[in-house]
Order: sequence, then structure tokens, then C-alpha cells
Amino acid sequence: MADSAARDAPHKLGPSILHELSKHGVARTFRERTVLVTEGENTDALYIILEGRVRAYVSDANGREAVLSIMGPGEYFGEVAYDEGPRSASVITLEPCRLIVIPRNEFAQFIETHPAFASHFINKLIGRIRVLTENVRSLALMDAYGRVARLLLESSVTKDGVQHIPEKLTQAEIASRVGCSREMVSRIFKDLVQGGYIAVEPDRIVINRKPPAHW
Repeated sequence: MADSAARDAPHKLGPSILHELSKHGVARTFRERTVLVTEGENTDALYIILEGRVRAYVSDANGREAVLSIMGPGEYFGEVAYDEGPRSASVITLEPCRLIVIPRNEFAQFIETHPAFASHFINKLIGRIRVLTENVRSLALMDAYGRVARLLLESSVTKDGVQHIPEKLTQAEIASRVGCSREMVSRIFKDLVQGGYIAVEPDRIVINRKPPAHW
């Protein structure tokens, strides 16, 4: 499995574009567990992450959540502000964060005058469509085991010959991201550990060998 940093690189802003964009916004710091944008509210700004990580998610009236993505430094969100439509998801900080907040009008003007960023912006949207399409495919055609196995593999990196997930995802987080119960994830993890496919360490999950496509 290729390093996830390389896989995510096209979605991150390069130093030159980041420098130019920063001239059009204001750097702000936010505490952990701060809701930055709320699903359904009016869009008014683009957010660029300089430090920390955030989680994008959707929720229903009963408080159930489905995680869409985890983003870190060099990534941005709020791009739907470009069409002035409502926010399509909520975003919350997972740790203290420092972000550049760019007003919608400044963001729109920057796209029109900077072809390099416009190309990056289009490619990111295409990437988002591909990810969402694959997620729909997984939910419609894969069972819970297949979705968990896919998430583990796609979240992994290989370093010093060891394939692992850098941060230890909780079973509740995994359940939220793949659309099943935490109890189901617990049973799947138990089977994967007993089968020698994964090892759950204090700070990470190690993938010893690729889980089978079907259980």
C-alpha cells in the first residue's frame, strides 16, 4: 500500500499557492472540539488548515453522525462557498487548530485570477466526487466487514516495512465512517486479530497482511 501522504498530496496546497491565498484571509486559532461550520447554514468563507486536524461529518435529527473525512495541514474546506449555497456538512476541530479564513468574495476572485489554484480546485472537487462515488458503492454493495477492511487499508501507510494506521481509530469512529454499529466493528476486529490480519497496539493499528475481500 502506498504511503497515504503521497495519496493525499494532490489535495494539499503547495507553499506558493498557500502563501498567495494567505494574503486574502485572516489567520485564526480554534480550540479542540470547536464547530467551525454547521451543515445547512449559509456559506461565507473558505478555511485553510495550517495546523491541527478537523473532521467533516453529517448528522440527523437524532444526533447520529456519519464521518465524511479527516483533514489536516495544507487541506481546505468550505469550497462550496463558491456557489453561495448552504453548507453540505459540518466541520469540527479534533485538536487545537490554526486556520486561514478567507471571505467568499475574496476566494471567488482568487480563483478567477490564479489559474494554478483554479486547476487545483477543480481537481480537488473531482477527487471528492470519486471518493463519494466509492463510498456509495461500498454502502450499497459491500457488507460491514468489507467496508471496515477497506477503511483500514485506505487509512494505512507503510513505514520501515510496517503497514499501519498512524493514529488509532476508535471502534466508534470506524463505525461512524462505515455506517454500521460499534458492536459489529468490535466483532470484525476480534476476528481480524484472531486471524492474524491486524494487531491493535496502544497508539496504532498494524496490518500484518491484507484482510480477505470477503469473510
